[in-house]
This record gives sequence, structure tokens and C-alpha cells, in this order.
Amino acid sequence: MSIEPGLVLAGMLVIGFLCQWLAWRVKLPAIVFLLLAGLLLGPVLGLLHPDRLLGPLLFPMVSLAVALILFEGSLTLRFHELPGIGRAVRGLVSYGALLALLLLAAAAHVVAGVAWPIALLFGALTCVTGPTVIAPMLRTLRPSARIANTLRWEGIVIDPLGALFAVLIYEAVVSHEQGHTAGVFAATLACGALVGALAAWLLGFLLRRQLIPEYLQNYGVLAGVLLAFVGANTLAHESGLLTVTIMGIALGNLRGVHIDDILDFKEHLTTLLVSLLFILLAARLSWPLPGHLLWEGVAIFLLAQFIVRPLTVVVASLGSALDWRERALIAWVAPRGIVAASVSALFALRLQALNVAGAEALVPLVFILIIGTVVLQSATARPLALWLKVAEPEPHGVLIFGADAVARGVGRALHEVGFRVVLADDDHDGIRRARMEGLATFFGNPASPYAERHLDLSGIGRLLALSTHRERNTLACVHYRQEFGRAKVYRLRVLAPEENTDRAALADKLLAPPLFDETMTHARFAELLARGWRIKATRLSATFGWTHFVEQYGSDSVLLFGVEERGALRVASTKRELEPRAGWTVIALVPPPAAL
Repeated sequence: MSIEPGLVLAGMLVIGFLCQWLAWRVKLPAIVFLLLAGLLLGPVLGLLHPDRLLGPLLFPMVSLAVALILFEGSLTLRFHELPGIGRAVRGLVSYGALLALLLLAAAAHVVAGVAWPIALLFGALTCVTGPTVIAPMLRTLRPSARIANTLRWEGIVIDPLGALFAVLIYEAVVSHEQGHTAGVFAATLACGALVGALAAWLLGFLLRRQLIPEYLQNYGVLAGVLLAFVGANTLAHESGLLTVTIMGIALGNLRGVHIDDILDFKEHLTTLLVSLLFILLAARLSWPLPGHLLWEGVAIFLLAQFIVRPLTVVVASLGSALDWRERALIAWVAPRGIVAASVSALFALRLQALNVAGAEALVPLVFILIIGTVVLQSATARPLALWLKVAEPEPHGVLIFGADAVARGVGRALHEVGFRVVLADDDHDGIRRARMEGLATFFGNPASPYAERHLDLSGIGRLLALSTHRERNTLACVHYRQEFGRAKVYRLRVLAPEENTDRAALADKLLAPPLFDETMTHARFAELLARGWRIKATRLSATFGWTHFVEQYGSDSVLLFGVEERGALRVASTKRELEPRAGWTVIALVPPPAAL
């Protein structure tokens, strides 16, 4: 029975979304669920047949999707950030990556018996981690700041560099198989680099001069990337992937070109493309795999996990500030992701069309390594980090934007009941006072690029914007939504409700939930503190509940926070009214005894 193609494509979109959602819920990289969904729909149940569904469009669609994925990954590389990433990261993304490439290639050649050209290509593809698999794993792992920064920067930097390694080796293999001379290979590389650089310069010129309206910039960049990819392939066969990789690196480093919105769009588009692409590619696999490939793939995975990665980290981190515990965890964590899976499938399609020996083994070996590293490391990395004593606590801490009396009072109250609190502000006097009161501080704007590099957020899971600057509070809330989630950022009103007219109001989509009750503003909070009101923490019990607290301290008392028995912090806001229960610790603003 044939299924309507439109229904199949719509079903793939829904299944891809469910895989991404499930990955978010369980805090695992989505690639595992997408690959498993493809295997289930394709070879296991026989419901999805990509070659039959797309026919001659399969290869062009996969090619264009991979081109966009490589471009998006390459956009993230910033040359000016490389000197500050630390000795260990520089080692991991340079001679460490080269060592891993050679060792993985040797493993594929010796264990699986594939020819050296395919083995080297396998090594180039699988020496790469990447932000899409590292970021969700770090959210679950929560290692110390030094480990997290090392793994994060390794993924960011090696993603485009690994893609470049893979493309160069692929070009060499194809050129050799087609009988091309070294001159033709050099011409292919030159064409890819030249077209990529020219396309990046042209796009940068148009964007810098605002010759493309803002609402068309994402569309224009998307069209430009695909045109450069196809144009380069037309000029020099198979040079398109190198073109988009060079184009992304060049555009991301052009001065005066703001690409944040473009990068956001490309990230969203990549999520969609990855979801469809991995389901399609996994559905094309033969299942069960031939016995020799399955066991050879498992053997290569074990070598990669227990020999190649530890040896690479030891060599790359020589002379760095990392201690042995930090090196041990970094040596364990190296999940493979988007570049390895998507690019290997595209290369395999092309190499099999050229009848290259061993090309049929490339995708199964890569996919076994991906699934093995992600599943094993996701299940064991957190216990290992705890055992090594390099894991951070649960992210229950609070980042407070502001350092005046209100911010210091709130921060001190939360600190006294056991929460990690960091006050961030560029008010030198306020920060000095906070330090004298024993609070952790960060001198600077918490939404600045400097804060992204130097503000330690380990153990921090919420933002309270308590400064007197309304717009900067809003900016901080928008910035930290991506870090903590929309439900974990709050602001203290600066304007009273009657002052916040339509002319003065900010757009709803920019605003975080207001803190405390309907009448509370920063000015009122500061005035109450000046009049002798104090922030009081009290543990409730079955015999002394919230009603008793209000009777004792006055009906004017303002509930600020509640701390549940298991230690979770609940924030009082106009969007969520708290109902304190027995066993909670309540933090409230109460009037002075003389006013009762």
C-alpha cells in the first residue's frame, strides 16, 4: 500500500519535532532519537523509503541541507576569540584533532579493513564534536566552569575546522578516483576558497550598507549560500562544500556585519533540516547491519572511547592548568554529532556512485560511533563527574542584576537561606558594598560580551533584574531567557502601573514577569527599607502557617520567596501567586515592630 507523499513528509516533521521535544525533556542530544526514529520507520517497519519518496531529488536535497548545516556551524568561529580559549583547547582543536584523526583512521583501516582514503575520511568526520551535542550534555553534566568552558570551546571551534578537514580529504579522494591530477585538485580547492570568500565579502558589503532590508536579510543570506554552493559546484566539481565552509568562517569574522539575527534564523532552520535529514538518512540504512560491520563498528567505538580520546586529551593538555580530575572527565566526554552524521551520509552517496571501495561502510561505522558515544557518555558522565568531584551543584542559584540597597537586601536574604547568589552591576560603589557584606559579585553589565566570557554561572539558574534602569533590566531578561528559560527570569518594576502608559510601556514580548505584588516597584521597595522594613525568613510548620505569620508580622507584609522542603526556590510574582505550606521557609518584607 502506497502512502501519500505529503502525508509522509508531514509525518516526518511531526516525528522530528517529537524527537527534539523528547531530547529537551530528558536533556539528551536529539540526534540519538532522530536516528532511532529513522531506523524504526525505515528498515524495521518499512514505512519510509527515502529513495522511492524523493527519487532523483534525494541527493540534491541532502546536498543543500548539508551545505546550510556546514555554513551555520562555520558562522560561529571567531578568530579574535581564539587567543583566549586556553592552552588545552588550542591543543584539542589543532594537533590534538590531527592526532585523533590519524588514530581513528588507523582504527577503521585495521579493524574494519577499509582502504586508507575512506579510513582517513572516517577519521576526519569523527574527530569532531560540536555545540549541538555538547550543549545538552553539559546541561545534564554540569561540570566545573573550567571543564565546561574547555568542552564548549572545543565544540565551537572544532566544528567548522573538522568540517574543513573532512571536505579537503573528500575532495582529495574524489579527485584521485576520477583520475584528476594534483593540479585539478588544487584548482578545486582554489575555486571553493575564492568563491566562498567573494560570496562572504559581497554579502557583508550588502549587509553593512543596509542594502538589504532587515526583514529580507535572512532570506537573502539563505539564497546567497545556496547560490554560492551550486555555483561553485558548477565551476569546479565538488567544491561547493568547501565554498560554504569558507563563506561561513569569512562572514562570521567580517567587521561591522551584525549576524546575530541571521545566526538565530540559521539555527532554527538547521534544527528543522537536521530533524528531517537524520530521519531520512537513518531510514536508508540496511537493518540489521551485516554482522561484521556491526561488531567492527562497536570495536572502533570502544577504541575511540577508551584509547583515542584519552590519549588525545593527555597530549593536547600538556602544560595546561587542568588537573588530572578535569582531564579525566574531558577525556571521557566527546560525543559526535551533526557534522559527522550528515556529511558522512552525503559523502557516502557520492562515493558509492563513483564505485569507491569501502564507501558503503562509512555511514554505518559513523552512526555506530555517534550512538555509542552519545548514549554511553550521557548515561555515565554525571556519575563520573560526581565521583571525580568536578561536578557543580544543581542550578538553584540566583543572578541578581543590581547592587543597590534593594538588590543587596534580596541577595543577602537568599544567601542566608543557602542559595548561591551573584550580584552583577557596573555600579562600583554598590558592588564594593556587596562584597563587604559577604556577597559574590561581578563588576560589569551581565548582558555584555565580557560577562559571556568571565561571569561564572555555575550553579546559577535564575535571574532577578533589580536595578533602577528599566531598559537594562529588560535587556538582561531577554538575554538570559536563552540561558535559564523564559520561566526563570523576573524583573522588579521601575514604573508604577499608573505611570506605565501606552506611550511609556515596552512591548509585552520583551517583558519578564514582574516580581512580588501588583504595587511593588523599585522605588517603593527602597522607601520601605529606608523606613525600617526588613526582609524576614521564617520556617513554617503545621502549627505556625502563613496565616499565623501574617497575624504576627502584619497584613502589609509582602511575600517575596518561598523555599520548599526539598530546597527548591519559588518566586512570588504577579504571574504566579504563592501558597506557602508547612515545611516551607518564607522570605517576606515585613514592617518594623513599631508599625504593627
